[in-house]
Amino acid sequence: MNYRRARWLLLPAAILLPAVYGADRAPVLVELFTSEGCSSCPPADVLLEKLDPAVVVLSEHVTYWDTKLWRDRFSLADVTSRQQGYAERFHLDSPYTPEMVVNGSVEFNGSNARRAADEIAKASDRVKAVPRLSWVPRGVQIQIDGAHTGDRVYLALADDSASSSPSGGENAGRKLHFVAVCRQIRKTGKVPPGGAYYELIELPEKARRQRVIVWTQSGDNGVVASAAMLPPTENQAAAAAAALP
Repeated sequence: MNYRRARWLLLPAAILLPAVYGADRAPVLVELFTSEGCSSCPPADVLLEKLDPAVVVLSEHVTYWDTKLWRDRFSLADVTSRQQGYAERFHLDSPYTPEMVVNGSVEFNGSNARRAADEIAKASDRVKAVPRLSWVPRGVQIQIDGAHTGDRVYLALADDSASSSPSGGENAGRKLHFVAVCRQIRKTGKVPPGGAYYELIELPEKARRQRVIVWTQSGDNGVVASAAMLPPTENQAAAAAAALP
């Protein structure tokens, strides 16, 4: 299989993006397939950080940039398989980096800020159910009402942010920064008839230091109908402290 990279198309995201979001917009899932080893990826990583927290973002590091001598420490085989599924669905010759996928509906060069703004605006206008997430003693409680019957429910654990200086790959020696770095992704079930999904997902205590991202999706790589993010508990505590008079 041949993998390819996208050329840089970074635009002034700080100017283009804020106007398309608002409190009344439905949550949108923005996935970025990237790698520490890809020299075309840093502009897309920066764009994803600009989108956060206006949308639900997830940085997914693929494995095909890894070599016998060096590997992206965030790369996951499950992410590579997920992107391959998108490549087949979108009839691409091969997966590539950086690739951005908005709500499972459209894919494009992950550095293209103008396209990102346009596609996110379109996606956020569509009415969707919004998952409600809450920490409970044993893990995370998921509650989704009005979801599409038969949709798969996914959960990802992501590091809130991360910095690195790769020792190999095309970015060797560069300082890189990422947000919402996927460390685990899994299916938790399917939406039953009636569209109401309730599930307690048991998680270790250390997961409270990560973002929990939940979404519903048609099939393994279909349209994403709903998404939500639960921030790390220390972030919640910091936000509550900042709100005190």
